[in-house]
Amino acid sequence: MGHVEIWVLTMCVIFQSGYGFYLPGSYPHKYVVGDPLSVKVNSLTSIDTEMPFSYYSLPFCKPKEGVKDSAENLGELLMGDRIENSPYKFKMYVNESEIFLCQSKKLSADDFNLLKKRIDEMYQVNLILDNLPAIRYTKKEGFMLRWTGYPVGVKVQNVYYLFNHLKFKVLIHKYEETSVARVMGAGDAVEVMPTVTKEGSDMPGHMVVGFEVIPCSVVHDGNLVNKLKMYEKYQSPIKCNPNAVSMPIKEGEPIVFTYEVAFEESDIKWPSRWDAYLKMEGSKVHWFSILNSLMVITFLAGIVLVIFLRTVRRDLTRYEELDKESQVQMNEELSGWKLVVGDVFRAPSNPALLCILIGDGVQILGMAIVTILFAALGFMSPASRGTLITGMLFFYLILGIAAGYVAVRLWRTIGCGDHKGWISVAWKAACFFPGIAFLILNILNFLLWGSHSTGAIPFAVFVILLLLWFCISVPLTLVGGYFGAKAHYIEYPVRTNQIPREIPAQKYPSWLLVLGAGTLPFGTLFIELFFIMSSIWMGRVYYVFGFLFIVLILLVVVCAEVSLVSTYMHLCVEDWKWWWKSFFASGSVAIYIFLYSINYLIFDLKSLSGPVSATLYLGYSLFMVLAVMLATGTVGFLSSFWFVHYLFASVKLD
Repeated sequence: MGHVEIWVLTMCVIFQSGYGFYLPGSYPHKYVVGDPLSVKVNSLTSIDTEMPFSYYSLPFCKPKEGVKDSAENLGELLMGDRIENSPYKFKMYVNESEIFLCQSKKLSADDFNLLKKRIDEMYQVNLILDNLPAIRYTKKEGFMLRWTGYPVGVKVQNVYYLFNHLKFKVLIHKYEETSVARVMGAGDAVEVMPTVTKEGSDMPGHMVVGFEVIPCSVVHDGNLVNKLKMYEKYQSPIKCNPNAVSMPIKEGEPIVFTYEVAFEESDIKWPSRWDAYLKMEGSKVHWFSILNSLMVITFLAGIVLVIFLRTVRRDLTRYEELDKESQVQMNEELSGWKLVVGDVFRAPSNPALLCILIGDGVQILGMAIVTILFAALGFMSPASRGTLITGMLFFYLILGIAAGYVAVRLWRTIGCGDHKGWISVAWKAACFFPGIAFLILNILNFLLWGSHSTGAIPFAVFVILLLLWFCISVPLTLVGGYFGAKAHYIEYPVRTNQIPREIPAQKYPSWLLVLGAGTLPFGTLFIELFFIMSSIWMGRVYYVFGFLFIVLILLVVVCAEVSLVSTYMHLCVEDWKWWWKSFFASGSVAIYIFLYSINYLIFDLKSLSGPVSATLYLGYSLFMVLAVMLATGTVGFLSSFWFVHYLFASVKLD
């Protein structure tokens, strides 16, 4: 029992590390009473279309100073986030109500139809204050549901209503110097503490720890509005009832926007202000089923190891115990894998392609492990948007060295130390996966550009990506290739015969075993896959990276085992063409993931509307599946290569 308790404790520590852990640089911001607070807006999003649009594509109020983009990183741009300033302005700890924002122009036919379309497609408005997204609570059958953002409007009995009055609640917590230093860790606290001027240091400050919004649909009196300027008080009281709507949109009529804000002191401490978002609907991971799959996998692994140690070891020890004469005699009546000794290291068909796939697989697998490890340690908290994607890109570029090294070294091993053609292998390894990725992303980008979505990658970013690829990734892959060419190639323990041995007729086609092998790695993955899918397509915050890291390690172990068993079974029936089969035995998990994503599209994303959205979904799924196939196939191949090398090195067969 002790072991189990330790295991559970370790798990808890790993997963707790995702909470309330902030890095230097994301320190609390102190606001003195009356300090200005400004709300920012992100793209409008919908789980119906998966296409983000700019907030100002709809006839909303614009800020006096004009619309400005907020500083963004590459990851944010690739994710389709466009963060801009908004006209909503607050003063710290100053409650205000009935604030007039603006009256829109009379709705043209185009604007009217666009608003109706966006309401039909269930678009959400996403507001951000002090880096916290606005959260909205709704009651359903006695349960409180949390949502980020609020809907543009709602359709009731064929009439469209717009939410034109927002009731904000800002949760604040007293600024405590000590707690900050404790959060920051002593070393960094000095450099990153916000410097407070002498005269302001005695003023009590506050930090923003929560941002809630209640959207209302309210009819305003046109006569009262005409003379008002932005931020002036609307003269009659506004009743905000979230359960009733009263502001229908009509063509040729303007819309009036107002808001109110209330500040409330809260017990939430600054480091745990993100917890509300991490407890979103549906993100309670099914621990039980996960542990269940863990058990199954460990059980399988145990069986695999027992079979191996017993069969392989038994064969070897029996062989070593015999004297010389019996060995000669036994050699004559050899069976199974010992018969293919002269062919097992015969070069596979398309060796260059195999080397390229393995090189790219090492690069992708390395990127996944490093990125998820950093995310699990809290370096990529959801508070810093886009860091996950930026991190993945960065690690992928750096690991070009590994891709080149592995691809070229394998190429030389297959060619028995021949240097010829290593530059071409390294060059192709640098271009194969990124090339396919660019092709898929380009096609999807044209679709997004055509529908004017902010999800389209801007041209400048495309140029940056191309520069990163050709100025960093390609040179690093060639450098890795150079080291691979210099490194000592792996020598085979046995000689290969001149004439290939005939493979006897098999009872079952070998591709059946290869396809079936993919089901086991898929079993470790599929529960976690549901949460990852929901995070990408349903806009939920994904944060259990500690868990994902464990699933990834398990996946690697299972892929290695599955591929070993399949290779051993092929060798036992005298089928020596194991190179590609070992790659696809574990790589075939990608087929099941793709089928799962089609199933997810049909049953979980029922609301996904239109062919463009479905094409986007399938395009991104294909891209993901390709990466998974390269990574898992590589694990399978490398483990099989090691196994075959080990097996034939330990048997002295002439």
